Amino acid sequence: VYVALTYLYGVGPVLAVKICYELGVDPHARAGELSEDEVSQITNHLDKNYTVEGPLRRKIQQDIGRLREIQCYRGVRHRRGLPVRGQRTKTNARTRKGRKKTVAGKKGVKDMKH
Repeated sequence: VYVALTYLYGVGPVLAVKICYELGVDPHARAGELSEDEVSQITNHLDKNYTVEGPLRRKIQQDIGRLREIQCYRGVRHRRGLPVRGQRTKTNARTRKGRKKTVAGKKGVKDMKH
């Protein structure tokens, strides 16, 4: 059951096991073996107590939009597509920046090879 719960966006392994124990469901049981009552119980518990799937995605996008709007440092980094949490960008940061853009005509490249 706990593995099936982790397929939901916003539910990791720790939260999935916690939900199982709160509701008294065996975390190692297979999801197909659950009764309709247990499934509805899990669904209701998730809806009441946690933000998952669509609403969570929307909330994250709204938070990023708010940061961009107020033009704080993090918002500017989001807007420029650069790392937000203080990582170095002289080298690395390729995931955020995308593929390398080769700079043509670097002077002294041939001179450096001795």
